[in-house]
Amino acid sequence: MKLLRRKEGPSLDARLAALLEAAELAEGRLPEQDVSAARAVAERAGARRSLSVDHTVAALAGATGSGKSSLYNALAGEELAAVGVTRPTTSTAQAALWDGEGAGPLLDWLDVPRRHSAAEAPGTSGLVLLDLPDHDSIRLSHRLEVDRLVALVDLLVWVVDPQKYADAALHERYLRPLAGHRDVMLVVLNQVDRLPPQAVERCVADLRRLLEEDGLAGVPVLPVSARTGAGLPELRSILADRVARRESWAARLAADVTTAAGHLAVAGPPPGPGAQRVAGLDRRLTGALSQAAGVPLVLEAVAKGHRHRAVVATGWPVTRWLRRFRPDPLRRLRIGVGRPDKEIVGRTSVPAASAVQRTQVETAIRDVGEAAAADLPGPWAAAVRQAARSRSPELADAVDRAVGRTTAGTTRRPRWWRMVNVLQWVVFAAMAAGALWLGVLFGMDYLRLPQPPLPTLGAVPWPTVLLAGGALAGVMIALLSRLAAWAGGRRRAGRTARALRTAIGEVAENYVLDPVTAELDRYTRFTDAVTTARS
Repeated sequence: MKLLRRKEGPSLDARLAALLEAAELAEGRLPEQDVSAARAVAERAGARRSLSVDHTVAALAGATGSGKSSLYNALAGEELAAVGVTRPTTSTAQAALWDGEGAGPLLDWLDVPRRHSAAEAPGTSGLVLLDLPDHDSIRLSHRLEVDRLVALVDLLVWVVDPQKYADAALHERYLRPLAGHRDVMLVVLNQVDRLPPQAVERCVADLRRLLEEDGLAGVPVLPVSARTGAGLPELRSILADRVARRESWAARLAADVTTAAGHLAVAGPPPGPGAQRVAGLDRRLTGALSQAAGVPLVLEAVAKGHRHRAVVATGWPVTRWLRRFRPDPLRRLRIGVGRPDKEIVGRTSVPAASAVQRTQVETAIRDVGEAAAADLPGPWAAAVRQAARSRSPELADAVDRAVGRTTAGTTRRPRWWRMVNVLQWVVFAAMAAGALWLGVLFGMDYLRLPQPPLPTLGAVPWPTVLLAGGALAGVMIALLSRLAAWAGGRRRAGRTARALRTAIGEVAENYVLDPVTAELDRYTRFTDAVTTARS
């Protein structure tokens, strides 16, 4: 069943849905009492709209001696409620029904077992009139019954008398908290027959002033005498008009939604997208995480490791084997192993962050939370700050995995290493051939054998050219390769630095900024929902 739609603004259905959404979003952030009250309003609305909407439940509520039961009998046209001097007279609520067919489930929901059929009167078909116990009764059960039904009925008729219409208990406990329900409220000044006409006018004017102070300006105030019948036609006319429009139940629910949403509303700035509020907060955090993860040490190891492997691959074959006895800086840190697309198993051997570095990370996280929570209302600011810290215990391992994964490709060998290696072995072979040639010539001379013809390069014999030229060429190639490896190590360290900055930035985003953004977006959705519920 669709609830009644107002001329402007969202329907009551939409406002109820928004109230429920606001209550869910406020869970754990606002007082549980307000959140539970909002949920209760939504549940009550669902129950009320499923019952008879052709009946309007009006309740006569008031203090001891205000004449509620007398007024109840006068409106019903017969003695349905006991009237006497012994207080309290009304112990449980009772209902008078005008054309009450179909009102049974509604009264069952209200838990009002005492029901009477009232005498027929023009325009009252569908009216269910309740006579409530005294709201100031000495019995707690009576006061609780009043509180329960005041929260459920469609139309509230407060009955006061000239002596106690300014009673603080009535105004502070009921009227002021129900300021948002002025559209479903009447105030009846009963027993005006005890006052002269001029006093009645003064009492009505003073009562209106008190209602204005309670936030209830415009609520009808009717001077009535249940004993003489004065003012009863006007009261019946107003009740008949409210019943005929069949809108009091929806107006009551709308007022409940507005009040509940108002209790959820918190003072704060106009919400904006969470991503905008945290924009620019990640640079310092990424820097702190990089320092704590030992990125400078890793980059130094990347450059040194590149040069180390370059010497092993392109150095002079006579001496390069000595380099193998030195440990690879990357493998010593357990980085640069595996493949970039594979998850690294276990932690790297990068030294753990120092106390100062951990403090810098914690400070950066706190600054992110503080900056994102700036100007937010207290409960939501605390939730944003908590969101920034929510995954901080996981940060160290996540950053370490990012370092291991990002550096997995840094041991890849450039192609020129293989070509230089082949060239070095060719040169080494030439040097070895020259040495062997010279050795053979030395042996033949030692054995006094005739010397074979010896080719020369100019004046220098070829064996000497091969030996000396091969040694010199090998050393020169090794030196040039080392220079190229030094430059390549710097370039590789620079690329690794950019990749690590990106990877650690993603960790900072996933583990710090995303929870903050999610909380800010939750606040935005909450304020939107509250605005819709109150509109």
